[in-house]
Amino acid sequence: MVRAMAILLLCQLAGTIVQQALGLPVPGPVVGMVLLLAILVWRGGPSITLNTSAHGLLRYFGLLFVPAGVGVVTELHVLRTNALALVIAIPVSTALALLVTGSLMQFLLRGNADAS
Repeated sequence: MVRAMAILLLCQLAGTIVQQALGLPVPGPVVGMVLLLAILVWRGGPSITLNTSAHGLLRYFGLLFVPAGVGVVTELHVLRTNALALVIAIPVSTALALLVTGSLMQFLLRGNADAS
């Protein structure tokens, strides 16, 4: 279990180092996750201890959302002040994201069909 946690933390550390060294606009832990994924694909999947450790962490994953919830509650005055903008921006940005994603998917599928 200690080895598995060390692997997870080392991947996060390596991702942060790579992100800082290259100046990537992606958070270091995300780069570490991609690195971990590459390692797992190369090794053919996680070991039993890594799998058990990861499931143990995921069991308490909901606790990570507590700070975000507290942040929303402490900033309610800002949300109230910008309520109209939020009510407009959220559905419009969601619709635009769906439109762009759907159009891109159709474009890519059409190009894939032409190639075969």
